[in-house]
Amino acid sequence: MEKVFIGAGCNRIVNNVSWGASGLVAFGARNAVAIFCPNTSQILTTLPGHKAVVNCTQWLPGTKNAFKAQQLESHFLLSGDADGVIIVWELTLKDGKWRHVLQVPEAHKKGVTCISGIMVSQTVAIFASTSSDGSVYVWEMVLPLSAGGDCKLLRLDSLILGSKSMVALSLAELPGASGHILIAMGGLDNKVHLYCGERTGKFVHACELKGHTDWIRCLDFSLPMCSNDEKDSLLLVSSSQDRSIRLWKLALHSSPANSDTSQKKTEISLASYIEGPVLMAGSKTYQISLESLLIGHEDWVYSVEWRPPSSSSSEGNGIYQSQSILSASMDKTMMIWQPEKTTGIWMNVVTVGELSHCALGFYGGHWSPCGDSILAHGYGGSFHLWKNVGVDFDNWQPQKVPSGHFAAVTDVAWARSGEYLLSVSHDQTTRIFAPWKNESGLRDCYSWHEIARPQVHGHDINCVTIIQGKGNHRFVGGADEKVARVFEAPLSFLKTLNHAAFQKSNVPDDVQEGIQILGANMSALGLSQKPIYLQARSEAPEKSGNDAMDTIETIPDAVPTAFTEPPIEEQLSWHTLWPESHKLYGHGNELFSLCCDHEGKLVASTCKAQSATVAEIWLWQVGSWKAIGRLNSHSLTVTQMEFSHDDSFLLSVSRDRQFSVFSIKRTGGVDEVSCELAAREEAHKRIIWACSWNPFGHEFATGSRDKTVKIWAVVNAEKGSSSVKPLLTLPQFKSSVTALSWFGCNNDGSSNDGLLAVGMESGLIELWVLSGKRRISGHDLLLPEFSASLAVRLDPFMCHVSTVHRVAWRNNHSEKKKTEDNSYKTTIQLASCGADHCVRVYEINV
Repeated sequence: MEKVFIGAGCNRIVNNVSWGASGLVAFGARNAVAIFCPNTSQILTTLPGHKAVVNCTQWLPGTKNAFKAQQLESHFLLSGDADGVIIVWELTLKDGKWRHVLQVPEAHKKGVTCISGIMVSQTVAIFASTSSDGSVYVWEMVLPLSAGGDCKLLRLDSLILGSKSMVALSLAELPGASGHILIAMGGLDNKVHLYCGERTGKFVHACELKGHTDWIRCLDFSLPMCSNDEKDSLLLVSSSQDRSIRLWKLALHSSPANSDTSQKKTEISLASYIEGPVLMAGSKTYQISLESLLIGHEDWVYSVEWRPPSSSSSEGNGIYQSQSILSASMDKTMMIWQPEKTTGIWMNVVTVGELSHCALGFYGGHWSPCGDSILAHGYGGSFHLWKNVGVDFDNWQPQKVPSGHFAAVTDVAWARSGEYLLSVSHDQTTRIFAPWKNESGLRDCYSWHEIARPQVHGHDINCVTIIQGKGNHRFVGGADEKVARVFEAPLSFLKTLNHAAFQKSNVPDDVQEGIQILGANMSALGLSQKPIYLQARSEAPEKSGNDAMDTIETIPDAVPTAFTEPPIEEQLSWHTLWPESHKLYGHGNELFSLCCDHEGKLVASTCKAQSATVAEIWLWQVGSWKAIGRLNSHSLTVTQMEFSHDDSFLLSVSRDRQFSVFSIKRTGGVDEVSCELAAREEAHKRIIWACSWNPFGHEFATGSRDKTVKIWAVVNAEKGSSSVKPLLTLPQFKSSVTALSWFGCNNDGSSNDGLLAVGMESGLIELWVLSGKRRISGHDLLLPEFSASLAVRLDPFMCHVSTVHRVAWRNNHSEKKKTEDNSYKTTIQLASCGADHCVRVYEINV
C-alpha cells in the first residue's frame, strides 16, 4: 500500500511556514506538520505527534546557514504548537525518511509563537522560542554527524519578559566577538529588544531599539558584513503592523585612537545623523544606527527575510550576504527591496501579489535556498509561489503549488466514473482533485492537483453527494443552513477535465455542445452562484464608469476558463465555480448528511436534530426535485446514510445509537416511490458514526464511538418481510470508529470477499478482509458465514492526525500495473478526509 496524494491547506498563523536548506517546505496543517516539495508541487508526508494546532516551524539548518552544515547526513525540523510543546524531527537526506527525535523537555505554559535558530558549527545549533506566556527559552542542540544518532539538548537560559509577550525572534553570531550570540526579539511593546550572551550561558538585556509605532511582527539578522576583509557589522531588518520596515546597522566600534581619522573617511549617510544606542559584548563595542526606513506596503507587514547567501566564485567557498530583502504584507503583495547602486538608497524593485477579488493578504514570505523563488502563504490557507525565469532581467512568474482545505474536511465523494474526487469542508469551499498527466504523457507519470473549486460559500459545508446529470457531473451539497443546493458542471470544467484525466472525459462532444453554461459568478453574500451563459458572455456590453466599480453590491465577473495545466490559486478561487441550478427546501435545521442511490435518481437528506420530527429523512427525485418521501425512525441526528447496491434498501445510522433499514420500491410512475421501515435496532452502546453496505449482498457494517464495528445481514429480503440479524463483531479498536467503506473484491455466487476500510477518531486507518460464504439448506438461503481478518494497519505517517470523517473507494477504477518481476498487480484506490484539513488518496494492491 502506498500514498498517492495529500491535499491540505496551511494554518492561518504567522511563522507557520519554513523553507529549509534541504529544499523542502514545512508548514502546519491543523495538528500535523506537512512537508511539501516545491519542485513537484506535491505534499510528501505529514508528521504526527502534536496534540494541538501547529503554530510555527523552523528548519535547522535554514537557508541562511546551509553552508555551515554541508557534511550533515540529516536535516532537522523544529515545530511548536498551541499547547507550548516543541518537537524535533529528523529527515535523512539519503532516503527521505522521517523520524521523531525528541520532545523539548520543558514546554511553554501557553502556545509557541515563534522559533528561530542558527548553526554555530557543523554539529551545534542554538535556537530560541517565544510564547504567549511571556517567556523566551534558549537552547543548544548538538546534532549527530550520522543519521539516526542521538541529539543532545541543553537549555542555556529562560527569559521571563512580563505581560507584553514577544512574537518575533532572530539569532546571530556577533562579528569580531567570537562565541557571543545576539538575540533580537520584538512583540507587543513596539520595541526591538537585543539580548547578548556567550554560547555557554546567561543572556543579558543589552539595549532596545525604538521607532516602530505598532506590534513588531518579524525580525531577521543578515550574515556578518565585511569591510577590509574583516567581518565588522551586522544588519537587522524589522517589520511591523505600522506598515513600515526598518533596517538597523550594528557596526563594530573602532578603537578611540583612530576614531577621528576613520570618521573623516566615512561618507556622510543617514546613519551619521540617526545614531542609536551602543551595545557592549565582552571587550567589544557596537554602534547601532537606523540604516533605512522602507515605506511601500499599505497594510501590516507580517514578514521580512534576507535573501540566502551566495557563494562567490572569486573567493572559492567564501560566503557573502545578498543585499536583498523580501517582505510580505496583508495588502496581498510581496516586495523585494534592494539598495540602488549609485545612491545606496533601498528601493522596492519587485512586487508580486494576488490581485483577485477574494484574496485577503499574506501571513509570510520566504526565499528558496538559491534565491530564485519566493513563496507566500495567505489568509485562505493557500500558497503562492513565484520563480524568476528571466536571464538578463527579473521575470517572476507564478508556479504550481499544493493546495487544500484550511479547516476540517467533512465529506468526500468520487465522480461516478472515478475521474476526480470531490471534497467539502468547514472552510466553506467545495474542491475537486484529479490526477493530471505530466509533461511526458506516460500513463504512470501523473500527479494529483486541485483542478476546480465549484463552490465558495458563506456557510460551513457538512456533506455532499454526486448525482446523475449530463456526463454525471452534478452534485448536491449541504451546509450549516436549512437548504440543500444542486450544482451542475459548466462547459469550462468539462473541457478542463479532458486535459486532466488519463482518457478523454466520458462526456460526448454532442452533450458538450448542448451545454450553454460556461461557468458561474459569485453572489454578493457568497451564497447563490449565478450561471454565465455562452451567448450572454459573447454579447456582453462593455461596463462603464460606476458599473465597473468593485463594491459589495457589484462583484467583478468571473472569467471561466478551460485549463490546459493545473490552475493556480487565483484562478481556482474565482474562475472555476459551478452554477447552482436548484435549492431544496424543507429541513428545519442545518444539513448534516446526504446520499444518492446508484442510479443517480434519488437523493436522501437529513439535518441536525434533537427530536423525532426534525430527524426525519427526506427523499428527493433527481430532475423534478420534488420531495417524494419523509421517513421517520430516529430521534436524534442521522449521521450517515447509504443505499444498498441494488437500491432496494436505504440504511441510516444515528446519534440515538440505532440503525434503520428502509425498503425502497419503485411502483411504476416516474415520481412514485414507496418506502417502509423494514428494521430498526439499537446496535451500539454509543453514537453510531458510520455505515456501509456490502457491494455484493444485503450485508452491512456499522461503526460506533463504542470502538466496535459490527456486521449485519438483511434476511428474507426477497419475501417482503425483512429483518436484520447480527453476523459478526470485529475485535475492539483502540479508538472510536468514525468512518467505514466496504469494497467488493470478487463475487462468484457462493462467496464474496471484500475489503472494509475503517477510519478512527485517532486519525488511523485499518483495512480488514471480510470473507463471506452463502449457505443454502434445501430451497432456503440461510445466514451467510462471515469471517474478518486484519489486512493492513496503515503507518501513522500515512494517516490523518485527527478524526477521520469519511473513507471512500474509487468507483470503476482498478488498474493492472507491471511489477519489477514482469508480473502484474491489480491496484485500487481509497480516499479519506479528516479534521486535520487533509484529503488523502491511497493505492492498494489486491
